[in-house]
Amino acid sequence: MLRHYRMFAAYNRWANMQVYAAAAELSDAEFRNDRGAFFGSLHRTLNHLIVADRIWMKRFSGTGEAPTTLDAVLFEDRDALAAARKAEDERIIAWTGMLDEAALAANFTYVTVVQPVEITQPLSSALAHFFNHQTHHRGT
Repeated sequence: MLRHYRMFAAYNRWANMQVYAAAAELSDAEFRNDRGAFFGSLHRTLNHLIVADRIWMKRFSGTGEAPTTLDAVLFEDRDALAAARKAEDERIIAWTGMLDEAALAANFTYVTVVQPVEITQPLSSALAHFFNHQTHHRGT
C-alpha cells in the first residue's frame, strides 16, 4: 500500500505541474474569472488546494502553517502561488517517503476545520481522502 501513496504523491506533483502550465496561458482576468467552480475562479481554487494541503500536512506531520478557513487566499500573485505549490508538492513527496506500512495502518486522529469534530481513522484512509480531494478540485 505504501508504494501506492508514494505514487499518488508523485502523480499529484505531475498533475499540478500540468494545471499550472495551462493556467500560465490564461490572462489575469481569465485566471480570476468566476467559472462556477466550488471556489469560483481558478485563482481561488488553486489557493484552496494549497490551503487544504497545508491543513492536512500540519495534521500529518505536526509542522508547518495551517490556515483556519478553507476559502483563504494565501497568494494573490501567480508566481508566488506556483512557487508555493511546487514547495508543497515536494513536502508531500518527502513526507510520504518517510512513511512505513505500520504508520499507514495506525489510527490517526484530527479535528475538522469547518465544524470542529474529532475523527479517528487509519492514516491510510486519511491519505486516500487527501489525494482524492486534490483530484476532485483539479477536475472542476
